[in-house]
Amino acid sequence: MNFLEELQGLDFNDIGRWPPLFRALAIGLAFAAVLGLGYWKFVHTTVLVNLDRVKEKEVELKETFDDKQGKAANLDAYKDQLDQMNTNFGAMLRQLPGQTEIDSLLTDISQTGVASGLEEELFQPIEEQNREFYAEKPISIRLRGSYHELGKFVSGIAALPRIVTLHDIDIEPISKESGSELMLNVTAKTYRYLDEEDEE
Repeated sequence: MNFLEELQGLDFNDIGRWPPLFRALAIGLAFAAVLGLGYWKFVHTTVLVNLDRVKEKEVELKETFDDKQGKAANLDAYKDQLDQMNTNFGAMLRQLPGQTEIDSLLTDISQTGVASGLEEELFQPIEEQNREFYAEKPISIRLRGSYHELGKFVSGIAALPRIVTLHDIDIEPISKESGSELMLNVTAKTYRYLDEEDEE
């Protein structure tokens, strides 16, 4: 009997009576199947989980690398931008009056109103208010004059070499009989940089 005939004549319900060669093959196949299943269950699945984790980490690292590479590539531009910002900040600081220059600035603001042809009814500096890194000096002002004189005053304030802003602007006619004469109530504010001595 040849090998194929023997293989066809095997009774799968009575494996114990198989010839030793076929029993060894059956045990080998069963062992290989169990080994393959164990490999799939424990090794391959674990490797796949680790592979997915490593792929996610690779994506994160690539994003971090791209971000840092972009920053490194633009480092010179960032330095130039920082230098420009420092220059602009210095220029703005020079526009803020120092503690000793506040009185002369108040005089300049008052003189701007007079030079515009306005009649000054109130010019009252208010107590300085400290903010995070600067101090704010408000001045309550009431001026009387024509529309064009008021416009000239506002332009004059804008042309001052120091920073002065106008707030709470209220313009009203003085009366129906006064014609074009107006009353301007405004709060002018100037600012100064707080140095370390002021902040203590």
